[in-house]
Amino acid sequence: MATSSTSSARPAAQSPRSLSGLLPFVRPYWLAIALALLFLTLAAAATLLFPVALRHLIDGGLVSADKGQAAMGLRGYFVQLFGVAVALGVFSAARFYLVSWLGERITADLRNAVYAHVLRQSPAFFEHTQTGEVISRLSTDTTLVQTVVGSSLSLGLRNAVMGIGALGMLVWTNPQVMLQVLLILLLVVVPSTWFGRRVRRLSRASQDRVADASAIATEVINAIPVVQSHTAEAREASRFADATERAFGTAVRRTRARAALVAFVIISTAALLLWGLYQGTQAVLAGSITPGHLGQTVVYTIILAGAVAVLGEVYGDLLRAAGASERLMELLATESPIRSPAQPVNPPWPEGGSAVLFESVDFRYPSRPDDPTLRGVSLRVNPGETVALVGPSGAGKTTALALLLRQYDPQGGRILLDGAPIDGMDLQHLRQRIGIVPQEPVIFSGSALDNIRYGRPEASDAEVRAAAQAAYAEEFIERLPQGYDTFMGERGVRLSGGQRQRIAIARAILKNAPLLLLDEATSALDAQSERMVQAALESAMRDRSTLVVAHRLATVQRADRIVVLDHGRVVEQGTHAELVALGGVYARLAALQFQT
Repeated sequence: MATSSTSSARPAAQSPRSLSGLLPFVRPYWLAIALALLFLTLAAAATLLFPVALRHLIDGGLVSADKGQAAMGLRGYFVQLFGVAVALGVFSAARFYLVSWLGERITADLRNAVYAHVLRQSPAFFEHTQTGEVISRLSTDTTLVQTVVGSSLSLGLRNAVMGIGALGMLVWTNPQVMLQVLLILLLVVVPSTWFGRRVRRLSRASQDRVADASAIATEVINAIPVVQSHTAEAREASRFADATERAFGTAVRRTRARAALVAFVIISTAALLLWGLYQGTQAVLAGSITPGHLGQTVVYTIILAGAVAVLGEVYGDLLRAAGASERLMELLATESPIRSPAQPVNPPWPEGGSAVLFESVDFRYPSRPDDPTLRGVSLRVNPGETVALVGPSGAGKTTALALLLRQYDPQGGRILLDGAPIDGMDLQHLRQRIGIVPQEPVIFSGSALDNIRYGRPEASDAEVRAAAQAAYAEEFIERLPQGYDTFMGERGVRLSGGQRQRIAIARAILKNAPLLLLDEATSALDAQSERMVQAALESAMRDRSTLVVAHRLATVQRADRIVVLDHGRVVEQGTHAELVALGGVYARLAALQFQT
């Protein structure tokens, strides 16, 4: 129930450079970016032309001595202003569309990349990263990135172009005044940078606290029946409230710092504007510039001041998005230790079942490095043979199946499938050769048809129905409201435990792999259903190898061979009769179960 370690505090970088991790997602759309930059520049240029047109209007149309000529000239000047406005509107609309499209497209690509990367992680990844943490990064963090790419970044670039252009025009027309303005501008930028660094650190911390709350919510909502059965609703609500309060407290500190940044930028830019205006009025009074020149200077000063203010806001957005980008890049940089080799060696597909060989396998779970789960396990399954793994809880039975599926790699020894080491095979090829019925079957929120063909999506409806019949699932599926097209509900909440298990068995039968793994495949069935499904499984096990994990020994008595695990070691092997006669671990387990 602890929060993810990935949400712990980390040293934050001192600039928005973390956004550079987005470059691989930006490069494919260079043409759209170039067009957006072109329209952005044209829109900024149109804005910068407005003060020039205004100067002409004032000096040529309002200050002229000939009133008739001035009236005629005003029309032309207003037409110029309207032309500038039309150009600004068209270029701004084109820029807005392209930038918004880029924001949506890049964010979608980023979400897809992160999700696909997470799906390739080994179970070891989820031993230290909670599901809610991943969901938070997929939703909240990518939304922040979308805000920057689709809005703030464009706004910042546009204002940067306009600010530089306005500054250039002011330096050209009023060089002495602008030297003083530049000094004031430096006094604005330096403190803003310091404020920005603090905002960024607090933004990262705020996103981590939100992820903690999401992790708690995801964990608890997925276990609602357990929570309610232990009357823990109030306790869990309080735990979530504590997490959201911590997120709120961090967000308040971030907002306070950003508010101080905004106030400083607005006050300093207002001072910048008023200083420029004061110097301009003094120049008009001295007769060194015309009123139109003053109007032009005022507008350029307003554009410069507005650009600085907007850039301060955008910088805050960039810093916040940099924290989100860091978290996403961390996730994308996580490398799964379980990968396909560069040059895989895949053995031919066997006809009569696969051969499995464990050679002195040692294994410890990454989260429990000091607690060996398997110790020197050697095990052989011949083609077409059914081998049962039994033993006390924690003996390593399910772990052996996880290693065979290469969800983990052993620390010692090796595992061979059909004569080839599984770590030298292509991962997809390896797992396509194995069908599995897990102890806790997973039902997806689709139809019964989709759930059964999950492992073989190209299967026809007739093949799906045949697999359901073999698993004795058809009789309850046809009683559902829409039969095979019935929506199963999230995690199969509309089905009983036994029905979910029969769906999982039908899925494994349809996959028709040469190796079948059964992990307590009948544990959730009543006696009548178990007899039916056991008969179906025995039929499904023909012409393939089967490795069965079971606690209920009645289900494995007819196995070709029974392997007994205890404390991670193979302690006995043989048939049911041989092991009972041996009087060891299996005999004691059998005596307890059958006497009961």
